[in-house]
Amino acid sequence: MERSSLGLWLAICCLFPTIILAEKGGQAEDEAERYAAHGQQALVAGQLDAARGDFEKLVKLEPEVAEVHANLALVYFKLNQYELAVREIHTAQRLKPGLKKLDNLLGFSLAELGRFPEALPLLEKGFKQTGDLEVKRMCGLELLRSYTGLGRDDDAVKTAVALNESYPDDPEILYHTGRIYGNFAYIMMEKLRDKAPGSIWMLQAQGEAEESQKAYDMAIATFNRALELDRHHPGIHYRLGRIYLSRFRDGHQQKTEDRDAAMREFRAELEVNPSNGNAGYEIAVILNDLGNLDEARKQFEEVLERFPDFEEAIVGLAAVWQDSQKPEQAVDLLERATRLRPDDEVAWYRLAQAERVAGNVEAQRKALAVFKKLHSSVPGTRRIPNVGEEITPQLIGGSTNP
Repeated sequence: MERSSLGLWLAICCLFPTIILAEKGGQAEDEAERYAAHGQQALVAGQLDAARGDFEKLVKLEPEVAEVHANLALVYFKLNQYELAVREIHTAQRLKPGLKKLDNLLGFSLAELGRFPEALPLLEKGFKQTGDLEVKRMCGLELLRSYTGLGRDDDAVKTAVALNESYPDDPEILYHTGRIYGNFAYIMMEKLRDKAPGSIWMLQAQGEAEESQKAYDMAIATFNRALELDRHHPGIHYRLGRIYLSRFRDGHQQKTEDRDAAMREFRAELEVNPSNGNAGYEIAVILNDLGNLDEARKQFEEVLERFPDFEEAIVGLAAVWQDSQKPEQAVDLLERATRLRPDDEVAWYRLAQAERVAGNVEAQRKALAVFKKLHSSVPGTRRIPNVGEEITPQLIGGSTNP
């Protein structure tokens, strides 16, 4: 496990700051104190070869001092010499049971050696009980390694979730937890394939994978096979509609048949599952793109009657009112949208437009200032919609087409 954090290294270096040597007097005592001082300085400075030389000489002069063995274990650990680190840790523990944080270092070393059953109790205790955030972070990362090595995928996922909650912006945490989630998803899909290879759920997973790779023809065929098993399975028609729409907008086939097919699938989805607000929203978007403003308005309003806080639909309905030259209605909707989602640059931009047409100069200036601030922080006119499932986002230019 890569240990890239400077804070972690400093935390480890400070585990055993004080070395109390036996009083021997004379040259031997002076020599031991010199090795101890130089070794600790080199350790903190990251000069590992020098630290190793000092502490290996010191341990011969002071074999009964636990802190000397502990510091030497730190050096071996950083040099990836984990067997030697474990040896020195055990010696230090024998000489001085309960020496501060030795259990954490032992857990790290055992995990790096792949001795996961021995490492787990130490790492689990450190992860739950330590107050040192850097040491807790390292315990969590080594727990991911250990649980995965033991095939305890559920525990690995639980630890990944806990790490993400504690360190939400840590790139190393994000990398390793992302791998855990991906591996777990793969395992579940393989299990699904083994247990139910011809099931509708397997076909749905296969179709979604093909869709993500833009293998549109294959995905369409797979989802249609799923519909042969169950014409009323919720979500299948919606996915088909999204695929036809993506193929139309990506220009794979410059034919309106794909857009028409998308509309049919979205309507079929609503017949199967009237509560699918995303399908209703997509129908409204297509109608608006076609210039059917009255039908688009009715469709957006129908969606919002069922889902009043569907912010993307609110912005879409406001666009219809703007295109219908009724800025006052658009202003009310867009003010509501910005309250629901203050970071939606599209809503702020359209609000500024609507305020300008309505003659509200000061309100236009304020809305435009917020838009510029948001837009400069996240450049581009596309952004992720505010719903769990993928939908067509509203764009700054007023059209949902790319």
